[in-house]
Amino acid sequence: MNIDALIQTIALAAIPVLFAITLHEAAHGYAARHFGDLTAYQQGRISLNPLRHIDPIGTVLLPMLTLFVGGILFGWAKPVPVNFAALRRPKQDMLWVALAGPAANLAMALFWAAVMKLALMFPDNYFAEPLIGMADIGVTINAVLLVLNLLPLPPLDGGRVAVSLLPHRQAFQLAKLEPYGLVILILMAVVPVGGRPILNWILAPLVSSVIRLVETIL
Repeated sequence: MNIDALIQTIALAAIPVLFAITLHEAAHGYAARHFGDLTAYQQGRISLNPLRHIDPIGTVLLPMLTLFVGGILFGWAKPVPVNFAALRRPKQDMLWVALAGPAANLAMALFWAAVMKLALMFPDNYFAEPLIGMADIGVTINAVLLVLNLLPLPPLDGGRVAVSLLPHRQAFQLAKLEPYGLVILILMAVVPVGGRPILNWILAPLVSSVIRLVETIL
């Protein structure tokens, strides 16, 4: 990708990527407060202000690198602190707190699909082409974050969901993976199988399915 194309892509991607990552985290905070944990609220992390959630590596550097080298665009924000023990029903409420982030990504994917549909209705408008490009990135990044975070690997949201649903013994065994979850995820993202990273093999068909679902709805 040449420098002009990269700058153009970054300009289009900045808003959808920033809000896809930060609103995901804010949703966790809102859900945690609803179910009784005030940790994020007391630390000022229940906010729609992206600056409160930006992680220099996960929100800025990593998305820019993936845009530059290609592959699946993804990243992360500073995790919203959640004290699951403070929830009114810790094991059961953990499910809803964990699902809040992916649900926010699904809502944003639908929003960007609606923006694209609106732009396509007025193709001669000056803003149509950049809006279509921005909306395309918005749908894609939110589909990626939705699928990635639902992988059943702690500390990802899917891991929390699995811990919430599994019987206590199996949930305890899965929860013990949490200190190693990020390392496992990074290895999956860099170790190739058949010329592609393991994570790409897992995410690509699922992300395509989510995008087709969003297209079908709108």
